[in-house]
Amino acid sequence: MFNFLNFFEKKKKNIWKELKGRKDYITILAPMLDVTDKPFRQIVSESAAPDIFFTEFVSTDGLASKGGKKRLKKMLEFSDYEKKNKNLIVQIFGSNPKKYKEALKEIKKYDFAGIDINMGCPDQKIIKQGAGSDLMRNFDKAKEVFNITKKNSGGLPVSIKTRIGYSQIDWDWIKFVFSIKPDAVSFHLRTKQEMSKADAHWELMGQIRSLRDEISPDTVLFGNGDVLDLETAEKYIKESGIDGILIGRGIFQNPFLFDKKNIDDLEVSKRLDLLLNHMKLYEEEFGETEENLKEFGKRLKNFNLMKKFFKIYVNGFDGAKELRIKLMDAKSSEEIKEIIKDYLK
Repeated sequence: MFNFLNFFEKKKKNIWKELKGRKDYITILAPMLDVTDKPFRQIVSESAAPDIFFTEFVSTDGLASKGGKKRLKKMLEFSDYEKKNKNLIVQIFGSNPKKYKEALKEIKKYDFAGIDINMGCPDQKIIKQGAGSDLMRNFDKAKEVFNITKKNSGGLPVSIKTRIGYSQIDWDWIKFVFSIKPDAVSFHLRTKQEMSKADAHWELMGQIRSLRDEISPDTVLFGNGDVLDLETAEKYIKESGIDGILIGRGIFQNPFLFDKKNIDDLEVSKRLDLLLNHMKLYEEEFGETEENLKEFGKRLKNFNLMKKFFKIYVNGFDGAKELRIKLMDAKSSEEIKEIIKDYLK
């Protein structure tokens, strides 16, 4: 009997191939825990959106459990921009293939453009779970979680974000990643051991691209590391022949970077308006709202986590340092508003 469900799933759009077919290169805001949440992605999309957004990485073990599913669902929500443009990829991590299968049942309820497996996170808590960078030491497990994700993806493209090795540059790992034929792969050009302390090994990217061409030419290939603006991104893309780039920390220097604009060109009052808008979105999503208190009995993220974003908006103008010190000492959004109001008098 003809299976209409399988036919429909196979016909789903592959966003990686679609973008590659119409863009000179593809830009991605790299996933960062407690950074690339829905409010911040909304701010970036209103300033200068990349082609692709990733969620923060989400635990498959958590999504596979009743309590975890409820707690993590906020991480799966779309901004209005992402709903309209259908350009949000969910990033997942874990080491238990059965948990992946259960988690994917939940993921398929959403309209994600794709699924990305994190095989590169260097955090020790993640590694102890056998996930993230630890999968670079267990090829069989990495293949198993990839295959079960592909099989249960509902026709969505499956990509991998990883590093170039665990304790040293590992060409066997790089070849292995291509051998399992992901729809796309992003290489952070450092090893797990190097964390972010060494320079990214962009000198290797051309060789990695050659391996892609040889082993899995249909895989869309990205690089990541030490890219703070689009000018640098374009240079690396041209030199290595890859399909695009992920930018992470650069967004802290300039949320407008994906449009080759600069926040430094904005009036100070406009920058502070951006901060206030970001804080408003943050509190609506994670604060002590009626919805959050009813469903969870508490706010969902500590207010202090918002403070890591202040330097984006309060930097590079007269009095910025002194203003930022005051803002960092604030205990609530109302206090932030008063400090900014006083500053703008």
